[in-house]
Amino acid sequence: MLTEQQIQEIRQQIDFEFKRKSPPAGFPKFPDVPAGRYNDPEFFELENKHYWRKTWMLAATLDDIPNPGDYMLWEMARQPIVIVHGKDGEVRSFYNTCRHRGAPVVTEQRGHAEHGLVCNYHGWTYNHQGDLIGIRDKRDFIDFDFECRSLYPVRTERYGKLIFVNFDDEAMPLLQYLGPIADEWKEFQFDKLRLVDHYVWDLHCNWKIAIEANMEVYHVKSIHPQTVDPALDYRGNVNTLYPHGHSRMVAPNRVREKRGGYASTATHLPQIDTVGEIGRTCTQSYHVEPNWVSPLGSTLFPVLNFWPVNIRETKFELRWFAMDWGNGPVPAEWRQHIEWFNVVVTEDTQFGDWIQKSVESYAFKGVPLCYQEARIYHMHQNIDKMIGPNQVPAHLKVEPVLTDEWIHPNDTNERLRQQQSLAAE
Repeated sequence: MLTEQQIQEIRQQIDFEFKRKSPPAGFPKFPDVPAGRYNDPEFFELENKHYWRKTWMLAATLDDIPNPGDYMLWEMARQPIVIVHGKDGEVRSFYNTCRHRGAPVVTEQRGHAEHGLVCNYHGWTYNHQGDLIGIRDKRDFIDFDFECRSLYPVRTERYGKLIFVNFDDEAMPLLQYLGPIADEWKEFQFDKLRLVDHYVWDLHCNWKIAIEANMEVYHVKSIHPQTVDPALDYRGNVNTLYPHGHSRMVAPNRVREKRGGYASTATHLPQIDTVGEIGRTCTQSYHVEPNWVSPLGSTLFPVLNFWPVNIRETKFELRWFAMDWGNGPVPAEWRQHIEWFNVVVTEDTQFGDWIQKSVESYAFKGVPLCYQEARIYHMHQNIDKMIGPNQVPAHLKVEPVLTDEWIHPNDTNERLRQQQSLAAE
């Protein structure tokens, strides 16, 4: 969680943002982001091969498979995966592919497999660890080795009740991947939160167009004049860039005593009592590569994920979390807040298909990003790093102009130095 020193530094940075007349001294000018990154089939395939296959992705929560023996199908990453809550308490993921002739070992979206997973094609049976434990008519197989016919595993790790998967067997552990964010998230108690709601929308644009609408507040006054702008003061927004392309946005509320922005104001409902000053008085939003955006808070908050279907289509997944409210339906105030947020989402996504047409037009060549949109450039820069700079065609590259001095924690020292310089003027 944020320390008192970090909170004080963020407050000073917010003050700096309100007072500055230009970007911080030395902050780089961003070269245009090539339009082809949103419409070029070659770049889309590079993302698939080198980016989506190597990053930790939120697949589910323990509320989806709460009991040992429960399983669920997961195909948002365009791979057939089954996630299993084992009798030993461990959560594991496997390709939903029988090692006989490739039939699925489960076909229901969710279910319970008390004694293991059984392929309905020829009856091959696997335990919760993915081991092959039984085949029909074993006598018909010559020198059959059970040990080398286990289900293909998928790297699976948890943060609290959140279940992440990674298709890269050599990927760094999840906590290392999250870096400083793992500590900052402790105050939000992901180990205790309950899933409130979960739904998916279809968007008609490239996944990056969709997620980028949720990575800056430059647009707030234009498209959220009646929803977000009355509560959130974008002029004081502080962007923090982390390793691995992750980032954080802290935008102060216009009235500090009220929890505006994206969080519920129903304070009589269960609170996450460990959330600190920033989470209660600002919009504290995170982007975690590849596709996570979450404006966190002290009561009800959403987690957004953006999944490419193809180069022009995206699945927009939303989950809502809160502390356990006990028996009975979801509190009415939270349902009202979700409806309000869906209006915000509609505002955020209204131009997606229009922008997709633009980036595919003869005229559109690139995107000129400003200082407020640094998190977007940081994401693109990391995508190229994951792909490998030498594998990205020259006309599709972004230049790595965000050097280490602008990546946390170095950026904090630089911002505070310039804030002190402003105060002395």
